[in-house]
Amino acid sequence: MNFTEKDCDMAQYFKSSVWFIGMASLLPMACLQAVEKPKLVLQITVDQLRGDMPTAYLDRMGKGGFNYLLNEGVVFKDAHHKHANTETIVGHATLATGALPSVHGMIGNVWFDDKLQRLVYNVEDANYPLLSADAGVNQKTEIDPTQRTAKSSGRSPRNIQVSTFSDELKIATNGQAKVFGVSVKDRGAISMAGHMGKAFWFSKKSGEFVTSKYYYEKYPQWVTQWNGAKPTKKYDNQSWTLSQNKASYQFAKQDDQPWETKFPGFGRTFPHQYGDMENPYFNTFLTLSPAGDELTLDFAKAVVNNEQLGQDGITDYLSVSFSSTDYVGHIFGPSSLEAEDNLLRLDSTIANLLSFIDKKVGLDNTLIVLSADHGAAEVPAYLSSLGMKTEPVAPKTWDKKPSMQALKKQFGLDEALIQSYFHPYIYLNRELITRRKLSLAQVQKVVANEVEKFDGVALAVTSNDIEQGKTPQDYLHTLVVNNHSKNRSGDIYVVLEAHRFVADMEGLTVAATHGSPWRYDTFVPLIFAGFNLDDEVVYDDVSTTDLAVTLSAILGIKSPSGAHGKPLVEVLDAIDD
Repeated sequence: MNFTEKDCDMAQYFKSSVWFIGMASLLPMACLQAVEKPKLVLQITVDQLRGDMPTAYLDRMGKGGFNYLLNEGVVFKDAHHKHANTETIVGHATLATGALPSVHGMIGNVWFDDKLQRLVYNVEDANYPLLSADAGVNQKTEIDPTQRTAKSSGRSPRNIQVSTFSDELKIATNGQAKVFGVSVKDRGAISMAGHMGKAFWFSKKSGEFVTSKYYYEKYPQWVTQWNGAKPTKKYDNQSWTLSQNKASYQFAKQDDQPWETKFPGFGRTFPHQYGDMENPYFNTFLTLSPAGDELTLDFAKAVVNNEQLGQDGITDYLSVSFSSTDYVGHIFGPSSLEAEDNLLRLDSTIANLLSFIDKKVGLDNTLIVLSADHGAAEVPAYLSSLGMKTEPVAPKTWDKKPSMQALKKQFGLDEALIQSYFHPYIYLNRELITRRKLSLAQVQKVVANEVEKFDGVALAVTSNDIEQGKTPQDYLHTLVVNNHSKNRSGDIYVVLEAHRFVADMEGLTVAATHGSPWRYDTFVPLIFAGFNLDDEVVYDDVSTTDLAVTLSAILGIKSPSGAHGKPLVEVLDAIDD
């Protein structure tokens, strides 16, 4: 097909139209370069930010954070993840790739590796050790059970099976785009930086922002200097206190609830003491509070300054994933005084970030998108206090139940049939099944049928049924199928009843968690702002897989290789000519 100067003029005129989306992959590079592009794409991901949370306390928030995004951006009021396992890596990878977990492969924070015959952590990679030898996971103080699963401190994005938006940006610019991902969580930074960018995350062991040999042979000098300045020192012997007058808080009278997790030294009530820097839990306590987000913000600013993001004609990319909302939600619950103050402080942190970007790059030159990796469930005891009777589920008892004992007797088995349960998958004792020459598909089916009868279980779906296309086409089954990867998923996917979850996370009792296909866990904010976008509110049901595809359409580059979503035309139409 031959293109003329008139076609390039049309590309400029119709750059926010459906025509442009369809023609972008065919237009000459000269035409695409003529279309104005942002100098920086700033992707903000807030861990465990349910879709209703940004508006919960707006009357006490400033103008520059959530109020700016909600009033000046294109706001999607009904955005959902379309997969069943709403965990951190699953949601982050979906936002990054525009693909479903069945395609991008990050089906859970952990999965069972048949070759290694053990559970593996999603971004662990022994081939790429950390550059800081003393920055690995401290097994004694690590509160994240998925981190404790990793057998190596090495990290890389190699388990992500398709490209990300940031990868495609690198490809489209011949590697000239600068791409960075920053987060307290390694999986929050690595997934968004993709295969071609640079990722940094916070080490609870060393109190530094670290990376692995996948990204660098040695730290850039500015990172060494930043860490050498001891960024956590300002919190030494300090505490997390309320940011506003206590009387103004909705949960002012509920500062000490029996269901909240009480860490020795940190407590359940304000002020929450960080202690001194010699305390082995000092850095952990920082991540259980707004301090974790503040440290992430400070490092993100250092990235922009030292790597000169948004300072030339090539669009750069910065992902900032804020993790404190997730940790606070787990420990205290999303409806708590701590969660309320954390959201108020998060608003200030986001406002600080946007103000900084405005000065360095200009918000009109920056395309901002904010979303979340998943939502949040309420604490069962909190719901019970309001009249909805519910309680946690205990999968550790399943293999010992009379019906399971009868099944084992039927199959002539004298060992545990359920080898392990790591949410949301049941892993059967495949070695035993093979040794007794039983049909794996048949055992999966009968065990699933029994598990569905247990208290708290809404659905149990076998991997064989998914792979054979034998599942119903209803809402829950569709989300389970979307989460399935043949080589990584367990034998049986378990969906717990709404408002039910496993409170015991490998020895740590949490107040609340996430990970279900119910709407409170799939519901997330989705907001595009900056870059002279006209404000609009959209109530259509949209998918988080649409995010990466929309970013690709705006920049006139191809979508990530496994992308499932569609361009959000409302955003394209909102670009101010």
